[in-house]
Amino acid sequence: MIIKPPLDNADEHSSEPILIGLTGPYCAGKNYVAALLERRGIPVLDVDKLGHLALEQEKDAIIGRFGTAILNPEGNIDRKALGAQVFSNPQDLADLEAIVHPRANQLTEAWILNQGDKKAVAINAALLHRSVVFPRLRCIIIVQAGLITRLIRGKQRDRLPLQELLKRFKSQKKFNAQYFQGNADTYTVKNRGVLGIFTRWYRSRLERRIDAILQREGIGH
Repeated sequence: MIIKPPLDNADEHSSEPILIGLTGPYCAGKNYVAALLERRGIPVLDVDKLGHLALEQEKDAIIGRFGTAILNPEGNIDRKALGAQVFSNPQDLADLEAIVHPRANQLTEAWILNQGDKKAVAINAALLHRSVVFPRLRCIIIVQAGLITRLIRGKQRDRLPLQELLKRFKSQKKFNAQYFQGNADTYTVKNRGVLGIFTRWYRSRLERRIDAILQREGIGH
């Protein structure tokens, strides 16, 4: 954990809720941590799901860049087909992000404005460091899990071939580096549970860790 001093100058966002960043590499289990925050009364924006809306809103631009091969029979964007293409080509990935991220940032800001009466909200995003809210985060929670655990989760959740899973892992090889250089307090938590007798123990330990972070940040009950 790294604790950074608060920013000295207030800006136009000073009246917004406390912003918590939640992130983690592919299949680390950040959605489970998001559910823990929601149970503690903290609204969570899933930016990955918001990205699906941004994809649809930027459909024409995406087709213009990647062609119609990324469409399903109904004419909608096939996210798996698009993902398979961009995760194997860094330039394709950069081009997709350049199209989608500005729209996702607009949608993120609109959501935060609608949460003005909340003490704190969380932004759950795989690419949190590229979010428009990144410089305004009070704290960042990075969810971690071992490689084998993540492989099992990826196979169970997305049913992707091993080669495709490894491509995704490789694309996030230096995931944590960008989160320890800003002004936000940065914490790491481990979400180890998959199946078996230790899952309940791991989850109980994780809940205590989340509660301790919220208390330290002045957000706990």
